[in-house]
Amino acid sequence: MRHYLDHAATSPLRPEARAAWLAAADVLGNASSTHGAGQDARRLLEESRERTAAVLDCEPVEVVFTSGGTESVNLALHGLWEARAADAVAIVMPDAEHHATMDTVGDLVAHGALLRPVAVTSTARIPIAAFAEALPGAALATALVANNEAGTVNDAEEISAAASAAAVPLHLDAVSAVGHVPFSFRGLRGDAEPGVGLVAASIAGHKFGAPVGVGALIAARSARMSPLLHGGAQQRGLRAGTQDVPGAAAFAVGLELAEAEREREARRLSALRDRLVDGIRAAVPNAVLLGDPVDRLPGNAHVLFPGAVGESLLFLLDMAGIAASTGSACQAGVAEPSHVVLAMGRPEQDARSVLRFSLGRTSVDADVDAVLGAIADAYARASGARPGARS
Repeated sequence: MRHYLDHAATSPLRPEARAAWLAAADVLGNASSTHGAGQDARRLLEESRERTAAVLDCEPVEVVFTSGGTESVNLALHGLWEARAADAVAIVMPDAEHHATMDTVGDLVAHGALLRPVAVTSTARIPIAAFAEALPGAALATALVANNEAGTVNDAEEISAAASAAAVPLHLDAVSAVGHVPFSFRGLRGDAEPGVGLVAASIAGHKFGAPVGVGALIAARSARMSPLLHGGAQQRGLRAGTQDVPGAAAFAVGLELAEAEREREARRLSALRDRLVDGIRAAVPNAVLLGDPVDRLPGNAHVLFPGAVGESLLFLLDMAGIAASTGSACQAGVAEPSHVVLAMGRPEQDARSVLRFSLGRTSVDADVDAVLGAIADAYARASGARPGARS
């Protein structure tokens, strides 16, 4: 039996989202066509956009459907950069961002941008004062709502307010947050002047039970952005191409269900996570929970196992039928230390000795029991391994 504790990488497709996708796939027509069949598809697409907007507290026109979180991040950062004022060249980015953001900013730096990094705290929190200090005169800023590895939930309201006060356009990576913690695009924007403060937020459907391959960028009406793709005027011209109606329908259903159960699931998963962490500490007394001990994603347990090799632990747990992660799934198969743990000020050895257990709506006590039954032996066997070795 497999015990799946890697919901942060991808969460199981909800049956209701699957049903919505299949039903929409039977709707014939291109949503950009003017005939009746096309308008049927367009109607379903716009209904899905409206339902998404209702959950995220934004205007339907601000919902730009994409292929997922990575595309949304790229569209936001490249789009804001290309539309920036000519004399603005700096990008403000905290050190522990997701690789989708880091690599995109790296590409912009290679083409003339100047990076203004912001050091995070030992719990992977973005310090508001340091973030605000880096903002004046910047072309744009970006920040995680919730750290995808350490699970720390940042103060998105304060981050947005700081960007607004500095008159800097802000992108929030909300991929790990939406569906798990409260999120209101309108609330975070507040009374920001047009074109500054929070203007874009990235979301990925497969993090809350919608299909892989569909996401959204919430782009404020006032956002000055250039498209990545050209060839049509779809979605305010920000993303050209035939629109994925089934994907949008499934995305909206998955999002609605995640929001409807969010508070109840947060309580359940927090209790399940705490039992997992307490059990790990009892079995491995020197194990350390990383990230903020209170302000964290309800299903996240990011644990340091001193002296062990994360890869070896992962392998041993997998042999016991337990799926976990050494960090972001986007870096899977790459034997490198966690940049998040390094950004938290810990040494490289620690950055190679972490596991992320992430719980979701299908997680149950038996999954926790499986980890607690296997972790002591796995740690004992892995603690003497060398990087890259298999115990």
